[in-house]
Order: sequence, then structure tokens, then C-alpha cells
Amino acid sequence: MLRPEIVDYYRQGGERDRLATGAGRLEFLRTWDVLARVLPAPPATVLDVGGATGVYAEPLARAGYRVRLVDPVPEHVAEAASRPGVTATMGDARALPAADRSADAVLLLGPLYHLLERADRVAVWREAARVVRPGGVVVGATISRFASLFDGFVKDYFSDARFRPLVDRVLVDGVHHNADASRTWFTSAYFHHPDELAGEVTQAGLVVRRRVAVEGPLWMTGPRLTEILASRELTALLLEMLRGVEDEPSLLGVSSHLLTVAGHR
Repeated sequence: MLRPEIVDYYRQGGERDRLATGAGRLEFLRTWDVLARVLPAPPATVLDVGGATGVYAEPLARAGYRVRLVDPVPEHVAEAASRPGVTATMGDARALPAADRSADAVLLLGPLYHLLERADRVAVWREAARVVRPGGVVVGATISRFASLFDGFVKDYFSDARFRPLVDRVLVDGVHHNADASRTWFTSAYFHHPDELAGEVTQAGLVVRRRVAVEGPLWMTGPRLTEILASRELTALLLEMLRGVEDEPSLLGVSSHLLTVAGHR
């Protein structure tokens, strides 16, 4: 269902703890902040597609949602199924094991950036459209076209001569092709230009309601971000300020991740 290097990356524990500290923690807090405002109220049914080990599914279940997680990696499904209130099954985002109009919300926080072909990504949005009920919401996460360029300097990846060609290609066509699962760089993925998201969603029969910059440029601030997130007061201020500019179009490209909120016409 997934390219071999992607499966290997996650089976080796790729990103297992990424959302717990630093820029990953900011991504989690901001994504949760957006979900808290766009999801229907519990006990709505949420289908978490590509939900990995259940890092979002568990707190959603704790908040009173009926959560079913679908993921193509067996180890992810096993771990997610052990979380309280979460049902987890194997499945492909392009052919979901779910009935028509069976969910109040569909989360696509994992699959879109691991499908390198546009037709596959449109198929994912189309499946979400089939499964979500009228009036429901679909939330998809994507990675910015420019994320690897910035990340290369933040984490000194450019010191390895093999990294530059990956970035050069991403800037041309969005394809980050890293076939070597042993490298510390992110595995093979597709990095969206913010302006192309609406076309994929529309082709799938949905309407874009919002595009949201998740982290803005603050994911690149390194140790200072860690200090901010260690303070409850500063974290609250950070989330409040980012909430106020999350729809600002000029921040979409500089944010590492984007959220697209969509629904039926």
C-alpha cells in the first residue's frame, strides 16, 4: 500500500516521539487547537485515517468522540488499538474500510504527504468525501513545498552533499524522494505548494472551507521554542497569537505544515 522505504521508516520507529518535543510539540498543540474548533461536538464519530499510533485518536476518545483509526502499518495499528477508546484497523486511505456517510469527521493527518502521485491524493480526498456525512468535516494535513529547504539549514542537513539534490527536486515538482530509510532525513513524501491544495480537494468533489498555517515560521526557532513550550504562560500566549494569524495567506508557505479544512458543497 505504501512505498517500501516509507513502511521501513515507520517500522524503525520513524517519528515515534517527534510530536513530543520542540517543533513537533508545536505542531501537535496547534493541530489540536484547530481540531478543537472545527470538529463537531462529541460524541461525534471520527475516522482517523493514517493516524499512526493514535497520538490524536487517544485524546479525541478521551474527549468523548467515537474514534476509529485506519493505518497501513501493522505496528501502528497494534499500538493504536491498545489505547483506551480507540478502535484500529489496517487499511489504505485510497480505499477506506468504511461505509458511505459513516463518519461525522474524517482526519487525513498522515496519508496525503506520503502519496507522490496527484491521482492518489485526489483518491484519498474522494474517499473521505464518500465516508463523511453531509455537514461533516474533512481535515487534511500537508507539508509545505519549502519545508525541506528551511529544515536543511535548521538541522544542518546541507552538510551532507546528498541532501541538496533532494531539495532541488522538491522545489521543482514537490517530490521528496528519499529511498534510504537509514538516513535521518524524512522519508519519501510529497510537499505541497499552498496554491495547489484547492485543486485536489475540488477535483474530489469537496469544497475548501479554510487553509491554516500550523506553526508559521516559529518551528525554525530551535532552543528558544523549547523554552517557550516549557512555560505554560508562554505556550498559551503563543497559541493565542498564532490562532490570530493562522489564515494569513503569506504564512502558508513558511509554515512546515498546513491544514486544509473541507466539506461537502
